Amino acid sequence: MWLTWRAAMERALYGERGFYLHERPSGHFRTSVGASPVFAEALSRELVAVDHALGRPPAVDLVDIGAGEGMLATGIMAAVPPELRARLRVTAVDLAPRPARLPEEVVWAETPPEEIHGLVVANEWLDNVPVDIAEQTPQGPRLVQVDPATGEERLGESPDEADLAWLARWWPMRAAGGRAEIGRPRDEAWASVIVRLARGQAIAIDYAHLSGERPPYGTLAGYRDGAAVAPVPDGSCDITAHVALDACAAAGERAGAVATTLTTQRAALRALGVTGERPPAELARTDPSGYLRALARASEEAELIAPDGLGGFGWLAQSRLQEMPTSL
Repeated sequence: MWLTWRAAMERALYGERGFYLHERPSGHFRTSVGASPVFAEALSRELVAVDHALGRPPAVDLVDIGAGEGMLATGIMAAVPPELRARLRVTAVDLAPRPARLPEEVVWAETPPEEIHGLVVANEWLDNVPVDIAEQTPQGPRLVQVDPATGEERLGESPDEADLAWLARWWPMRAAGGRAEIGRPRDEAWASVIVRLARGQAIAIDYAHLSGERPPYGTLAGYRDGAAVAPVPDGSCDITAHVALDACAAAGERAGAVATTLTTQRAALRALGVTGERPPAELARTDPSGYLRALARASEEAELIAPDGLGGFGWLAQSRLQEMPTSL
């Protein structure tokens, strides 16, 4: 049976036997959330800034999209001041079953709230929104089809007009054999978040690339048990592709975002106080245990902002209010 990659990814990740409905991400790949609580602590400071900008209203939303095991939402909750936590409305959005140990006050949902006043974080969500893959031929772009059981591929028909327009604008392929992931479904997914954001900030964090720097043969990949594997869409592994985050930013602006920051995780976390600086050597003599704790934290911070690792992730921050400040 031949499917387009978008249809195959949808079934492999979210179908009845889909990877994300039966597996927990922490068992298969390392994320910033799992690497260190420093990540959630940094985002808690962004939530505090958003709350201040909103005038400390009686209720503030925290929405974690692609929540997985709920670690990011619970980490942010634990890190904010008690006064703010008492006003939080926390929603974790995921298609997987609710984790057993998630705090009762966290709402587990398949879709975000219809109206959000606060902070939305989508960490490594957009890269798992299924997309079609196009390959350039002498006759123009053609959709790539795949056999879900084996990963074998063949060329199918031409993309539709909307996808051809997206390719021309965001990922033009220059030579025969070149490949592109058609990011229009991700643009639409992100826009659907922005239209729900009545007041506040939305942040997307993901593997990303920008116009003029697109990989000539695409980024489709598979992961299982902590290792890269062939991206066979049979439900046995994660299927992912990097995100054209600048296209998502443009879609967010069309949906109503009035302020946009597009940067890297390294720059964003440094702006939020994550520096990776080692403690002074003098501390080892005056407070050996404190020195070891500070050294361990510096190591965790350094991993989160390493430019050739997690620090290279793209960060897209958008708000719906002109006066909405950001630390990023």
